[in-house]
Amino acid sequence: MRRERGLFVTFEGPEGAGKTTQVELLRQALAGRHPVVVREPGGTPLGEHIRELLLHSDMEIGGEAEALLFMAARAELVARLITPALVAGRVVIADRYHDSTLAYQGGARGVATGWPESFPRPDRTFLLDVPPEVGLERQRRAGRPVDRLESEGLDFHQAVMDAYRRLARAEPGRFVTIDATRPPKEIHRAVMTSLAACLPEEISRQQPRTG
Repeated sequence: MRRERGLFVTFEGPEGAGKTTQVELLRQALAGRHPVVVREPGGTPLGEHIRELLLHSDMEIGGEAEALLFMAARAELVARLITPALVAGRVVIADRYHDSTLAYQGGARGVATGWPESFPRPDRTFLLDVPPEVGLERQRRAGRPVDRLESEGLDFHQAVMDAYRRLARAEPGRFVTIDATRPPKEIHRAVMTSLAACLPEEISRQQPRTG
């Protein structure tokens, strides 16, 4: 897919890594460009229905069916929001994307998954690396309801984190791994520093001051 000004940034990581916080901080930093912000699964009427089924129902779902449902929601999001925004030169910020399927359903469930040709690859993926037990404890202390994936055992979540690390090692040009045990503002500074080289000049000027 050809685009001259569009930029696709994704945030990945295990439960409790702080992805949603970093997505919001980046959205605020780039507010002048009106970035398109999406979450997975979700972002479209179909995607939100699939999200409810996958994360908040008590229905038993096999690993392959789970992977295909995530990908169906993603295909709709790509077609309706992500690709049009990138073609129009917009900045797209995603709270999870296809690497989540490769880590959760591929790495932890053992489902054979690949990268569909119709799914654009991110320009930069930030992997927020946190020990699974730390992330899960953050979730517990936040006191919000636990979804289907969060309720899996520690071994599952460790397999997810291990898979993410393998993905990052395989694509060092796209992935930036950040220690997510650091304070959120420090993580955000690292994100902005990384993006300065690939953002247009008017965006890179918005990097937070460090001293």
